[in-house]
Amino acid sequence: MDNSLIIFGGLFILSVLFSKISDKYGVPALLMFLAIGMLAGSDGLIGLEFDNAKIAENVGTIALIYILFSGGFNTNYKSIKPIFKSGIVLATFGVVISAVITGVFAYYIIGFSMLESLLFGAIISSTDAAAVFSIMRSTKLKNNLASLLEFESGSNDPMAIFLTITLLGLLTATTVIDPYTMSIKLILEFILGGTMGYVFGIIIPSLINRVKLGSWGLYPVLLIALVAVLFGLTEKIGGNGYIAVYVAGIIANKKEFLYKKNLTGFFDGIAWMMQIFIFLTLGLLVFPSELPHVAMISILMSLVVMFISRPISVFMSTIFSKYNLKEKCFISWVGLRGVVPIILATYPLSAELENGQMIFNIIFFMVLISVLTQGTTLNKSGKIFGVIESSKATIPNMPSSPISYSDIKQYKIGESSKVIGKNLTELGLPDDFLIILAKRNGELIKVSGSFEFMQNDILLILCNSELRYQKIIRIYEL
Repeated sequence: MDNSLIIFGGLFILSVLFSKISDKYGVPALLMFLAIGMLAGSDGLIGLEFDNAKIAENVGTIALIYILFSGGFNTNYKSIKPIFKSGIVLATFGVVISAVITGVFAYYIIGFSMLESLLFGAIISSTDAAAVFSIMRSTKLKNNLASLLEFESGSNDPMAIFLTITLLGLLTATTVIDPYTMSIKLILEFILGGTMGYVFGIIIPSLINRVKLGSWGLYPVLLIALVAVLFGLTEKIGGNGYIAVYVAGIIANKKEFLYKKNLTGFFDGIAWMMQIFIFLTLGLLVFPSELPHVAMISILMSLVVMFISRPISVFMSTIFSKYNLKEKCFISWVGLRGVVPIILATYPLSAELENGQMIFNIIFFMVLISVLTQGTTLNKSGKIFGVIESSKATIPNMPSSPISYSDIKQYKIGESSKVIGKNLTELGLPDDFLIILAKRNGELIKVSGSFEFMQNDILLILCNSELRYQKIIRIYEL
């Protein structure tokens, strides 16, 4: 156990430290994590023996749940409204087009059967949320492009997973699967997943505000458990758990709740930990000595995906969108592949498909190529296509508007007030009605989200409209 902990901790420390190289030289951090996993594996320097595809698949599933929730939790709902239609089309129609085109090329280049080729195309069809989130956060793009790419990468995994499982089922099934039944199942997965995500997205802020736990450290534990329950319940009723957790994160972020900033930061850390964990695991699973045998095929298929499948799927999916030619070219180039295709590539291994190991090795190599070429040239391609926002900050010429004495009001909470026992976050007060300070038993208290109102509290309120002030006092019965 001692040695295992030392190795485990050491690999994580190396991954974190090597992310500095990523920041300095523009090498994607995810590539560094994979490299460390490969070096630690059976063909690497440490020589850790690991070849259990089922464990890797399960680890990948858990990691992906929290990566997607964190991605949604960090997404501003207002930013995705303008690109919602384009994002959904890319995440569904675009994935199918990409999978079919890639599958046809795989049939002629690799020599798989048509079903195996389509399975291969489905596995590599989705852009990766972990890779896109980690890169997009550091790049400011014009015309909501960052929001589109993040939303697409967070919501196209369900379609890729569905296609992969369906095609794998066709390859391993003893009976013929009805196409009509498969179509209905896909629609139900999306509807149930979206509905469950929306419902939990409403429940999460309300529950956090009302549960009133003794320590703030219990709130992350509660949220981790809620996300796990959401995924499990959604899958149990036939919905798509991945879409559910992503939607729940987006909807929950719309509301104010206790420790929101702290919880967002916590889940950002969880997402990074999960990315490192799964990439190390997948790095251990691959045998680098086998990669040279599939190098040429992997390079050819990568060129197909980057310059044929992805561009065609993007241009067809955005044909009625507001994006111009250069922006569509940039969207095509940011079709980063990452953890999801590698996780899906473990499915044929787990099912003991005849060409399962070869599929895994080629997909793994293609992900390396994608992250290394597309990930490292993101800023350069953004400048070439003119989609990066100018970094020059402009200081707006704002008129002077000092706070007037009449804007500051004082109010005492009476015994019949409905806010007694509630905290500030539960009230959902508008932005132009600020409770700055409270006086309780002669003591001045700074009012934060967790501040709980009590009878006889004297509040110092900032509101620049008397009518607005009176209206809110009436509504909330302060």
